[in-house]
Amino acid sequence: MNSQPRFTEKSYLVIFAFVTSLFLLWGLAHSMSDVLNKHFQTVLSVTKSQSGLIQLSVFGAYAVMSIPAGMFMKRFGYKAGVLLGLSLFATGTFLFVPAATENSFGYFRFALFIMGCGMATLETVAHPFIAALGDQRTSDRRINFSQSFNALGTVIGPLLGSYFLLRATGEQHDLSAVRSLYVGIGLVIAAVAISFSFVKVPALADPHEGDVLEGGIPGKPLFGHRHFVWAVVAQFFNVAAQGGTWAFFINYGHEVMGFSDEKAGNLMALFMAMMVLGRFVGTYLMKFIAPNKLLATFATGSILMCIIVAQGWGWTSYIALLMINFFFSIMFPTIFSLGLKSLGGHTQRAASFITMGVVGGAFFPLLMGMVANHNVAQSYYLPIICYLVIFLFGYKLYKVRA
Repeated sequence: MNSQPRFTEKSYLVIFAFVTSLFLLWGLAHSMSDVLNKHFQTVLSVTKSQSGLIQLSVFGAYAVMSIPAGMFMKRFGYKAGVLLGLSLFATGTFLFVPAATENSFGYFRFALFIMGCGMATLETVAHPFIAALGDQRTSDRRINFSQSFNALGTVIGPLLGSYFLLRATGEQHDLSAVRSLYVGIGLVIAAVAISFSFVKVPALADPHEGDVLEGGIPGKPLFGHRHFVWAVVAQFFNVAAQGGTWAFFINYGHEVMGFSDEKAGNLMALFMAMMVLGRFVGTYLMKFIAPNKLLATFATGSILMCIIVAQGWGWTSYIALLMINFFFSIMFPTIFSLGLKSLGGHTQRAASFITMGVVGGAFFPLLMGMVANHNVAQSYYLPIICYLVIFLFGYKLYKVRA
Protein backbone atom coordinates (compact mmCIF):
# COMPACT_ATOMS: atom_id res chain seq x y z
CA MET A 1 0.00 0.00 0.00
CA ASN A 2 1.29 3.48 -0.83
CA SER A 3 2.19 5.82 2.02
CA GLN A 4 -0.06 8.42 0.39
CA PRO A 5 -3.05 6.58 -1.07
CA ARG A 6 -4.83 8.12 -4.05
CA PHE A 7 -8.33 9.52 -3.85
CA THR A 8 -9.32 7.10 -6.65
CA GLU A 9 -7.74 5.52 -9.73
CA LYS A 10 -7.84 7.10 -13.19
CA SER A 11 -9.42 3.96 -14.63
CA TYR A 12 -12.40 4.43 -12.27
CA LEU A 13 -13.16 8.09 -13.09
CA VAL A 14 -16.09 7.47 -15.49
CA ILE A 15 -17.69 4.95 -13.13
CA PHE A 16 -17.04 7.25 -10.17
CA ALA A 17 -18.80 10.11 -11.99
CA PHE A 18 -21.84 7.94 -12.81
CA VAL A 19 -22.20 6.59 -9.28
CA THR A 20 -21.75 10.08 -7.81
CA SER A 21 -24.61 11.30 -10.02
CA LEU A 22 -26.89 8.81 -8.23
CA PHE A 23 -26.24 10.63 -4.95
CA LEU A 24 -27.56 13.80 -6.59
CA LEU A 25 -30.74 12.07 -7.79
CA TRP A 26 -31.87 10.68 -4.45
CA GLY A 27 -30.90 13.93 -2.72
CA LEU A 28 -33.23 15.80 -5.06
CA ALA A 29 -36.05 13.33 -4.37
CA HIS A 30 -35.65 13.50 -0.59
CA SER A 31 -35.81 17.30 -0.47
CA MET A 32 -38.74 17.31 -2.90
CA SER A 33 -40.63 15.19 -0.36
CA ASP A 34 -40.26 18.02 2.15
CA VAL A 35 -41.82 20.46 -0.31
CA LEU A 36 -44.66 17.96 -0.78
CA ASN A 37 -45.36 18.23 2.96
CA LYS A 38 -46.44 21.86 2.62
CA HIS A 39 -48.09 21.37 -0.78
CA PHE A 40 -50.30 18.53 0.43
CA GLN A 41 -51.17 20.44 3.61
CA THR A 42 -52.67 23.09 1.31
CA VAL A 43 -54.06 21.11 -1.63
CA LEU A 44 -55.22 17.95 0.17
CA SER A 45 -56.03 19.67 3.49
CA VAL A 46 -53.89 17.37 5.66
CA THR A 47 -52.46 18.40 9.04
CA LYS A 48 -48.74 18.73 9.80
CA SER A 49 -48.69 15.40 11.62
CA GLN A 50 -50.53 13.74 8.71
CA SER A 51 -48.12 15.23 6.19
CA GLY A 52 -45.34 13.57 8.20
CA LEU A 53 -46.69 10.30 6.74
CA ILE A 54 -44.89 11.31 3.55
CA GLN A 55 -41.57 10.73 5.30
CA LEU A 56 -42.95 7.49 6.78
CA SER A 57 -43.68 6.28 3.24
CA VAL A 58 -40.25 7.20 1.86
CA PHE A 59 -38.04 6.25 4.78
CA GLY A 60 -40.19 3.26 5.73
CA ALA A 61 -39.24 1.77 2.37
CA TYR A 62 -35.66 1.59 3.63
CA ALA A 63 -36.72 -0.85 6.35
CA VAL A 64 -38.34 -3.06 3.71
CA MET A 65 -35.82 -2.83 0.87
CA SER A 66 -32.33 -2.36 2.32
CA ILE A 67 -31.64 -6.00 3.21
CA PRO A 68 -33.06 -7.44 -0.06
CA ALA A 69 -31.05 -4.82 -1.98
CA GLY A 70 -27.88 -5.90 -0.20
CA MET A 71 -28.57 -9.55 -1.01
CA PHE A 72 -29.29 -8.66 -4.64
CA MET A 73 -26.03 -6.67 -4.86
CA LYS A 74 -23.99 -9.51 -3.38
CA ARG A 75 -25.55 -12.00 -5.83
CA PHE A 76 -25.57 -9.93 -9.03
CA GLY A 77 -23.03 -7.16 -8.45
CA TYR A 78 -22.90 -3.39 -8.21
CA LYS A 79 -24.11 -2.59 -11.72
CA ALA A 80 -27.23 -4.77 -11.50
CA GLY A 81 -27.98 -3.21 -8.12
CA VAL A 82 -27.80 0.30 -9.56
CA LEU A 83 -30.10 -0.62 -12.46
CA LEU A 84 -32.63 -2.21 -10.09
CA GLY A 85 -32.64 0.91 -7.92
CA LEU A 86 -33.09 3.27 -10.86
CA SER A 87 -35.95 1.12 -12.24
CA LEU A 88 -37.87 1.20 -8.95
CA PHE A 89 -37.14 4.92 -8.55
CA ALA A 90 -38.54 5.74 -12.00
CA THR A 91 -41.58 3.49 -11.49
CA GLY A 92 -42.48 5.37 -8.31
CA THR A 93 -42.38 8.73 -10.06
CA PHE A 94 -44.65 7.49 -12.86
CA LEU A 95 -47.17 6.26 -10.26
CA PHE A 96 -47.81 9.94 -9.47
CA VAL A 97 -50.02 9.98 -12.59
CA PRO A 98 -52.78 7.67 -11.24
CA ALA A 99 -52.34 9.18 -7.74
CA ALA A 100 -53.04 12.66 -9.08
CA THR A 101 -55.97 11.39 -11.16
CA GLU A 102 -57.57 9.85 -8.05
CA ASN A 103 -56.72 12.91 -5.92
CA SER A 104 -55.65 10.45 -3.20
CA PHE A 105 -53.11 11.08 -0.44
CA GLY A 106 -52.95 7.31 0.10
CA TYR A 107 -52.05 6.65 -3.53
CA PHE A 108 -49.35 9.33 -3.38
CA ARG A 109 -47.91 7.63 -0.32
CA PHE A 110 -47.77 4.32 -2.21
CA ALA A 111 -45.96 6.01 -5.12
CA LEU A 112 -43.51 7.56 -2.64
CA PHE A 113 -42.99 4.13 -1.05
CA ILE A 114 -41.98 2.62 -4.41
CA MET A 115 -39.67 5.60 -4.96
CA GLY A 116 -38.24 4.99 -1.50
CA CYS A 117 -37.55 1.35 -2.40
CA GLY A 118 -35.55 2.57 -5.38
CA MET A 119 -33.65 5.11 -3.29
CA ALA A 120 -32.95 2.51 -0.59
CA THR A 121 -31.51 0.19 -3.24
CA LEU A 122 -29.33 2.94 -4.67
CA GLU A 123 -28.03 3.97 -1.25
CA THR A 124 -27.29 0.36 -0.29
CA VAL A 125 -25.30 -0.16 -3.48
CA ALA A 126 -23.68 3.25 -4.00
CA HIS A 127 -21.83 3.58 -0.68
CA PRO A 128 -19.84 0.32 -0.86
CA PHE A 129 -19.51 0.89 -4.64
CA ILE A 130 -17.78 4.23 -3.99
CA ALA A 131 -15.70 2.61 -1.23
CA ALA A 132 -14.55 -0.02 -3.74
CA LEU A 133 -13.21 2.60 -6.15
CA GLY A 134 -9.92 3.06 -4.33
CA ASP A 135 -7.95 2.55 -1.13
CA GLN A 136 -9.79 1.98 2.18
CA ARG A 137 -7.77 4.78 3.77
CA THR A 138 -9.41 7.33 1.45
CA SER A 139 -12.94 5.86 1.54
CA ASP A 140 -14.09 8.50 4.06
CA ARG A 141 -13.09 11.27 1.66
CA ARG A 142 -14.59 9.56 -1.40
CA ILE A 143 -17.94 8.98 0.28
CA ASN A 144 -18.05 12.53 1.64
CA PHE A 145 -17.18 13.90 -1.80
CA SER A 146 -19.94 11.91 -3.49
CA GLN A 147 -22.35 12.89 -0.73
CA SER A 148 -21.55 16.52 -1.56
CA PHE A 149 -23.46 15.98 -4.81
CA ASN A 150 -26.28 14.42 -2.81
CA ALA A 151 -26.37 17.77 -1.01
CA LEU A 152 -26.39 19.58 -4.37
CA GLY A 153 -29.46 17.54 -5.28
CA THR A 154 -31.15 18.72 -2.10
CA VAL A 155 -30.58 22.31 -3.26
CA ILE A 156 -32.16 21.68 -6.66
CA GLY A 157 -35.18 19.85 -5.17
CA PRO A 158 -36.66 22.78 -3.19
CA LEU A 159 -36.12 25.16 -6.13
CA LEU A 160 -38.03 22.84 -8.45
CA GLY A 161 -40.70 22.17 -5.85
CA SER A 162 -41.20 25.82 -4.94
CA TYR A 163 -41.45 26.87 -8.57
CA PHE A 164 -43.74 24.12 -9.81
CA LEU A 165 -45.74 23.32 -6.65
CA LEU A 166 -45.80 26.09 -4.04
CA ARG A 167 -46.06 28.85 -6.64
CA ALA A 168 -48.76 26.89 -8.43
CA THR A 169 -50.77 26.48 -5.23
CA GLY A 170 -51.87 30.06 -5.42
CA GLU A 171 -53.08 29.60 -8.99
CA GLN A 172 -54.64 26.15 -8.98
CA HIS A 173 -55.81 23.63 -6.44
CA ASP A 174 -55.58 20.43 -8.47
CA LEU A 175 -52.58 18.11 -8.65
CA SER A 176 -51.55 18.56 -12.28
CA ALA A 177 -48.35 20.38 -11.30
CA VAL A 178 -47.08 17.61 -9.02
CA ARG A 179 -48.00 14.99 -11.63
CA SER A 180 -46.10 16.77 -14.42
CA LEU A 181 -43.06 17.45 -12.25
CA TYR A 182 -42.62 13.86 -11.13
CA VAL A 183 -43.15 12.45 -14.61
CA GLY A 184 -40.34 14.74 -15.78
CA ILE A 185 -38.07 13.51 -13.00
CA GLY A 186 -38.94 9.92 -13.90
CA LEU A 187 -37.90 10.47 -17.52
CA VAL A 188 -34.52 11.80 -16.39
CA ILE A 189 -34.01 8.78 -14.11
CA ALA A 190 -34.92 6.42 -16.95
CA ALA A 191 -32.37 8.14 -19.20
CA VAL A 192 -29.66 7.72 -16.55
CA ALA A 193 -30.53 4.02 -16.22
CA ILE A 194 -30.28 3.45 -19.97
CA SER A 195 -26.94 5.30 -20.12
CA PHE A 196 -25.50 3.39 -17.16
CA SER A 197 -26.48 0.07 -18.75
CA PHE A 198 -23.81 0.74 -21.41
CA VAL A 199 -21.05 1.48 -18.88
CA LYS A 200 -18.59 -1.38 -18.42
CA VAL A 201 -17.92 -2.03 -14.73
CA PRO A 202 -14.80 -4.15 -14.09
CA ALA A 203 -14.56 -6.70 -11.31
CA LEU A 204 -13.89 -4.69 -8.16
CA ALA A 205 -12.10 -5.85 -5.04
CA ASP A 206 -13.67 -4.03 -2.13
CA PRO A 207 -10.81 -2.50 -0.09
CA HIS A 208 -12.58 -3.62 3.10
CA GLU A 209 -12.49 -7.26 1.96
CA GLY A 210 -9.61 -9.62 2.57
CA ASP A 211 -7.36 -8.59 5.42
CA VAL A 212 -9.19 -7.29 8.47
CA LEU A 213 -7.42 -4.16 9.67
CA GLU A 214 -7.11 -2.08 12.81
CA GLY A 215 -8.06 -4.58 15.48
CA GLY A 216 -10.72 -6.58 13.68
CA ILE A 217 -10.86 -10.37 14.06
CA PRO A 218 -11.11 -12.62 10.97
CA GLY A 219 -14.20 -14.82 11.20
CA LYS A 220 -15.90 -12.57 13.75
CA PRO A 221 -19.68 -12.37 13.11
CA LEU A 222 -20.99 -9.08 11.72
CA PHE A 223 -22.95 -8.14 14.83
CA GLY A 224 -19.89 -8.93 16.93
CA HIS A 225 -18.34 -5.72 15.57
CA ARG A 226 -19.52 -3.11 18.08
CA HIS A 227 -18.52 -0.13 15.92
CA PHE A 228 -20.79 -1.44 13.15
CA VAL A 229 -23.75 -1.93 15.53
CA TRP A 230 -23.34 1.60 16.88
CA ALA A 231 -23.09 2.94 13.32
CA VAL A 232 -26.54 1.48 12.59
CA VAL A 233 -27.90 3.12 15.77
CA ALA A 234 -26.21 6.44 14.98
CA GLN A 235 -27.52 6.38 11.40
CA PHE A 236 -31.06 5.74 12.68
CA PHE A 237 -30.92 8.84 14.89
CA ASN A 238 -29.06 10.84 12.25
CA VAL A 239 -31.73 10.40 9.59
CA ALA A 240 -34.44 10.84 12.22
CA ALA A 241 -33.03 14.32 12.89
CA GLN A 242 -32.74 14.99 9.16
CA GLY A 243 -36.31 13.92 8.41
CA GLY A 244 -37.82 16.10 11.13
CA THR A 245 -35.61 19.13 10.57
CA TRP A 246 -36.22 19.19 6.82
CA ALA A 247 -39.93 18.33 6.95
CA PHE A 248 -40.91 21.46 8.87
CA PHE A 249 -38.38 23.95 7.52
CA ILE A 250 -40.97 25.59 5.26
CA ASN A 251 -43.52 25.66 8.08
CA TYR A 252 -40.93 27.42 10.28
CA GLY A 253 -40.35 30.08 7.64
CA HIS A 254 -44.07 30.60 7.15
CA GLU A 255 -45.21 30.57 10.79
CA VAL A 256 -42.23 31.99 12.69
CA MET A 257 -40.75 34.33 10.06
CA GLY A 258 -43.98 35.26 8.25
CA PHE A 259 -42.70 34.27 4.79
CA SER A 260 -44.99 33.18 1.96
CA ASP A 261 -44.90 29.47 1.14
CA GLU A 262 -43.01 30.17 -2.09
CA LYS A 263 -40.38 32.33 -0.36
CA ALA A 264 -39.94 29.77 2.43
CA GLY A 265 -39.56 27.05 -0.20
CA ASN A 266 -36.97 29.06 -2.12
CA LEU A 267 -35.02 29.65 1.10
CA MET A 268 -34.96 25.89 1.58
CA ALA A 269 -32.55 25.86 -1.37
CA LEU A 270 -30.22 28.07 0.70
CA PHE A 271 -30.76 25.67 3.61
CA MET A 272 -29.59 22.80 1.42
CA ALA A 273 -26.72 24.88 0.01
CA MET A 274 -25.39 25.07 3.56
CA MET A 275 -25.15 21.27 3.49
CA VAL A 276 -23.24 21.40 0.20
CA LEU A 277 -20.81 23.87 1.77
CA GLY A 278 -20.49 21.72 4.88
CA ARG A 279 -19.72 18.59 2.87
CA PHE A 280 -16.96 20.23 0.83
CA VAL A 281 -15.51 21.91 3.93
CA GLY A 282 -15.74 18.64 5.85
CA THR A 283 -14.08 16.65 3.06
CA TYR A 284 -11.17 19.13 3.09
CA LEU A 285 -10.87 19.18 6.89
CA MET A 286 -10.64 15.38 7.00
CA LYS A 287 -7.17 15.72 5.49
CA PHE A 288 -6.10 17.18 8.84
CA ILE A 289 -8.74 16.11 11.40
CA ALA A 290 -9.77 12.53 12.13
CA PRO A 291 -13.29 11.88 10.73
CA ASN A 292 -14.66 10.77 14.12
CA LYS A 293 -13.44 13.96 15.83
CA LEU A 294 -14.97 16.14 13.12
CA LEU A 295 -18.23 14.19 13.45
CA ALA A 296 -18.38 14.82 17.22
CA THR A 297 -17.58 18.51 16.71
CA PHE A 298 -20.32 18.97 14.10
CA ALA A 299 -22.83 17.12 16.32
CA THR A 300 -22.08 19.62 19.09
CA GLY A 301 -22.69 22.47 16.66
CA SER A 302 -26.07 20.99 15.69
CA ILE A 303 -27.14 20.74 19.34
CA LEU A 304 -26.33 24.42 19.94
CA MET A 305 -28.18 25.45 16.77
CA CYS A 306 -31.31 23.46 17.73
CA ILE A 307 -31.46 25.23 21.09
CA ILE A 308 -31.35 28.63 19.36
CA VAL A 309 -33.92 27.62 16.71
CA ALA A 310 -36.39 26.48 19.38
CA GLN A 311 -36.42 29.97 20.94
CA GLY A 312 -38.07 31.55 17.88
CA TRP A 313 -35.82 34.64 18.02
CA GLY A 314 -36.54 35.84 14.48
CA TRP A 315 -33.53 36.06 12.19
CA THR A 316 -31.11 34.86 14.87
CA SER A 317 -33.01 31.58 15.14
CA TYR A 318 -33.52 31.38 11.38
CA ILE A 319 -29.78 31.67 10.72
CA ALA A 320 -29.25 28.95 13.34
CA LEU A 321 -31.78 26.81 11.45
CA LEU A 322 -29.72 27.26 8.27
CA MET A 323 -26.57 26.31 10.19
CA ILE A 324 -28.10 23.02 11.35
CA ASN A 325 -27.71 21.77 7.81
CA PHE A 326 -24.08 22.92 7.65
CA PHE A 327 -23.26 20.84 10.72
CA PHE A 328 -25.50 17.98 9.57
CA SER A 329 -23.57 17.79 6.29
CA ILE A 330 -20.88 15.21 7.04
CA MET A 331 -22.89 13.02 9.39
CA PHE A 332 -24.49 10.49 7.06
CA PRO A 333 -21.40 9.65 4.96
CA THR A 334 -19.00 9.73 7.92
CA ILE A 335 -21.16 7.42 10.04
CA PHE A 336 -21.45 5.14 7.02
CA SER A 337 -17.72 4.96 6.30
CA LEU A 338 -16.73 4.56 9.97
CA GLY A 339 -19.27 1.75 10.32
CA LEU A 340 -17.78 -0.15 7.36
CA LYS A 341 -14.21 -0.09 8.63
CA SER A 342 -12.42 -3.42 9.03
CA LEU A 343 -15.42 -5.64 8.33
CA GLY A 344 -13.77 -7.83 5.70
CA GLY A 345 -16.29 -10.00 3.83
CA HIS A 346 -19.16 -8.56 5.87
CA THR A 347 -18.88 -5.16 4.15
CA GLN A 348 -21.71 -5.43 1.62
CA ARG A 349 -24.11 -6.96 4.15
CA ALA A 350 -23.14 -4.29 6.67
CA ALA A 351 -23.96 -1.58 4.11
CA SER A 352 -27.50 -2.97 3.93
CA PHE A 353 -28.01 -2.68 7.68
CA ILE A 354 -26.52 0.82 7.91
CA THR A 355 -28.76 1.93 5.05
CA MET A 356 -31.73 0.36 6.85
CA GLY A 357 -30.95 2.71 9.74
CA VAL A 358 -32.41 5.40 7.50
CA VAL A 359 -35.83 4.19 8.68
CA GLY A 360 -35.36 6.62 11.58
CA GLY A 361 -36.57 9.30 9.19
CA ALA A 362 -39.90 7.50 8.91
CA PHE A 363 -40.98 8.11 12.49
CA PHE A 364 -39.40 11.30 13.75
CA PRO A 365 -41.36 13.71 11.50
CA LEU A 366 -44.56 12.28 13.02
CA LEU A 367 -43.30 13.12 16.53
CA MET A 368 -42.10 16.57 15.50
CA GLY A 369 -45.38 17.15 13.68
CA MET A 370 -47.35 16.55 16.87
CA VAL A 371 -45.35 19.29 18.60
CA ALA A 372 -45.32 21.50 15.48
CA ASN A 373 -49.14 21.46 15.39
CA HIS A 374 -48.91 23.63 18.52
CA ASN A 375 -45.50 25.33 18.17
CA VAL A 376 -43.22 24.62 15.22
CA ALA A 377 -40.22 26.35 16.84
CA GLN A 378 -40.30 24.23 19.99
CA SER A 379 -40.48 21.03 17.91
CA TYR A 380 -36.78 21.62 17.18
CA TYR A 381 -35.88 20.60 20.72
CA LEU A 382 -36.52 16.98 19.73
CA PRO A 383 -33.56 16.52 17.31
CA ILE A 384 -31.16 17.31 20.18
CA ILE A 385 -31.68 13.73 21.39
CA CYS A 386 -30.51 12.47 18.01
CA TYR A 387 -27.41 14.65 17.90
CA LEU A 388 -26.37 13.49 21.37
CA VAL A 389 -26.29 9.90 20.09
CA ILE A 390 -24.22 10.99 17.08
CA PHE A 391 -21.81 12.87 19.34
CA LEU A 392 -21.26 9.74 21.43
CA PHE A 393 -20.62 7.67 18.30
CA GLY A 394 -18.00 10.12 17.04
CA TYR A 395 -16.44 10.58 20.47
CA LYS A 396 -16.09 6.94 21.50
CA LEU A 397 -18.40 4.35 19.97
CA TYR A 398 -16.84 4.41 16.48
CA LYS A 399 -13.74 2.50 17.67
CA VAL A 400 -12.92 -0.85 16.08
CA ARG A 401 -12.41 -3.34 18.91
CA ALA A 402 -10.82 -6.78 18.91
